[in-house]
Amino acid sequence: MATLICGSLAYDNIMTFEGRFREHILADQVHILNVSFLVPTMRREFGGCAGNIAYGLKLLGGDPRIMATLGAVDAQVYLDRLAALGISNANVRVLPDTYTAQAMITTDLDNNQITAFHPGAMSESHQNRVADASGITLGIVAPDGPVGMREHCEQFAQADIPFVFDPGQGLPLFDGPALQRMIELSQYVAVNDYEAKLLENKTGWSLAQMLERVQAVIVTRGEHGAEIHTRTGVEEIPAVPPQRIMDPTGCGDAFRAGLLYGLENGLDWATTGRLASLLGSLKIAEQGPQNYVLTRAQIDEKFSQAFGFKLQ
Repeated sequence: MATLICGSLAYDNIMTFEGRFREHILADQVHILNVSFLVPTMRREFGGCAGNIAYGLKLLGGDPRIMATLGAVDAQVYLDRLAALGISNANVRVLPDTYTAQAMITTDLDNNQITAFHPGAMSESHQNRVADASGITLGIVAPDGPVGMREHCEQFAQADIPFVFDPGQGLPLFDGPALQRMIELSQYVAVNDYEAKLLENKTGWSLAQMLERVQAVIVTRGEHGAEIHTRTGVEEIPAVPPQRIMDPTGCGDAFRAGLLYGLENGLDWATTGRLASLLGSLKIAEQGPQNYVLTRAQIDEKFSQAFGFKLQ
């Protein structure tokens, strides 16, 4: 069984300003704002929703197939990364004369952030087609270029492949009718608690009304765990206390990796949700979205410790 993960591949360039933005931005002069921040430290992380989800699913022993776009200018480093992880790049398209999507994130001593995001090759994600991938039994449409997200939802439905609709940071890019259409095409919707409210507002549908159209709506709630809404009720998923809190970047993607593994393997919602919760907890203990390193045996052991029963 293989899962097709439609979403972004990106580089996250993370820098630290050893001061406070508020001390250098004058409120009465923002109309002529011109500032520069010295950032003596920087690290580059592999990111993007598709890469992060695939990483977690591979740790669990799944078979993730990424469908995404990279820019030829800087693609090779990410391609080498996927090869080292044993993740197929057969459906990763490299576009000429283009940069890979990347975020430039500067954080000050108060943990305020200024971020610039260059979509690069991600804007051309619609050049990929679900029909070009073979042997796929499950899919997810995660944040990506907006045209690509709409078209991939349509293509999964045309191919009769069940998929998770995960609008995430892409939510502001769509109006209500477009979101309604993508929900109607999907079998599952995954959002965080803020996104759930925004989705309700933009579509005019309550979660109960969404459940008339999909099998489940999964709502993550950070340190408060998650809720899996189905037509038979709500499965409350507890949070797993992390060993430490280092970096929340990519926690939602780690959760989705556990969700996809459970769906792939026919696990019940209680087990699926708990596995997803555990992966989010393991990720938050490490910096960067793809730096939590465990064997499947270690994940199984941590699952048993957290929940008192064995992962199937």
